[in-house]
Amino acid sequence: MKKFLVSGTIALTIFACGNPGQNSTETSSTPAASTEATANGNPSYDPKRGEGKFENMELPATLDVAMAEKGKQIYEVKCASCHKLSDERLVGPGWKGVSAKHKPEWIMNFITNPDAMIDQDPELQAQLEICLVRMPDQNLSDDDARQLLEFMRQNDGVK
Repeated sequence: MKKFLVSGTIALTIFACGNPGQNSTETSSTPAASTEATANGNPSYDPKRGEGKFENMELPATLDVAMAEKGKQIYEVKCASCHKLSDERLVGPGWKGVSAKHKPEWIMNFITNPDAMIDQDPELQAQLEICLVRMPDQNLSDDDARQLLEFMRQNDGVK
């Protein structure tokens, strides 16, 4: 009898909690819905620039090897558990080609301010639908982000 009561209670709880139609205050928060709202609701957002303080960055044509080495150390501690250096996805997308695909200010803004960018950038929202995990804010300094960017450039073959 005890097993029957426990089973019945669990089933009733699952049924009551699993019926979203009874709560009219719920709203849709799917990534697809937010992508559409963002693209239509914030026409001033420029996905090529990113969302943050970095604008119009000019990078030297040659790689700063010392900075790239520091960036590699940061990558190994903070990034390698989710990102591969190839184009293969781990948890997040692979880094191959990222410095050629995005402007430096976009990369820097994303590294230092991922939440705001994910909330506003339709491309990042589409990526979130694939990866299913938001990039966490790693609390990296501007210098850390710049060093990571230099390491990304090195990974993409800049010499």
